[in-house]
Amino acid sequence: MKTAVFDHKSKPAFIKYCFFFILILASTQTFAQQVRGRVEVIKDPLVDTLIAKRFEMNNAAGVPTAFSSYGYRVQIFSGSNRKDAYSAQARLQDQYPELRTYIIYSEPNFKVRAGDFRTRMEAQKLMQELRSSFSSLFIISEKINPPKTDPDND
Repeated sequence: MKTAVFDHKSKPAFIKYCFFFILILASTQTFAQQVRGRVEVIKDPLVDTLIAKRFEMNNAAGVPTAFSSYGYRVQIFSGSNRKDAYSAQARLQDQYPELRTYIIYSEPNFKVRAGDFRTRMEAQKLMQELRSSFSSLFIISEKINPPKTDPDND
C-alpha cells in the first residue's frame, strides 16, 4: 500500500529546496563579479619633471642613484654633550680627512660614527688604529652610503 503525501509536508520541503537553489545561484553570481579592472592614476605632470630633475642633478654631482647596502661603521663617541660630540668629530677629521663621519642624535645622546665599510675586518682595522685616540670604540652594523669611487681609476 502506498503512503499518501500530505500537502502540509510538501510545502516546507519545496521551500527548503527553493531557498537552497537561490543560495547556490547567489554565490555563483558573487564569484562572477570578481572581474579585474583598470586603475587610472591621475597626477600632476610636474611630478615626473621633478623626478627627472632629481636624477639629472644626482648624476651631475656623481651621487649614485638608488644604491645603498648594509655595512659597518666605527662609533667613536656617545654622550649627551653636543660640543663633545663635535670636538670628537673634529679630532677624527684631523687624523683622517678622507673618512666620512656622521653625528646621530638619539635622545638623549649624540653618537659620532665614522666610515662606510663593507666588511667587519675593515672596520676592525680602523678601530685598532683609533684605539689610542678614543677610549670607547664600537663596531656598528647599519645601512651605509656607497664608498666614493675614483673616476680616474679605470
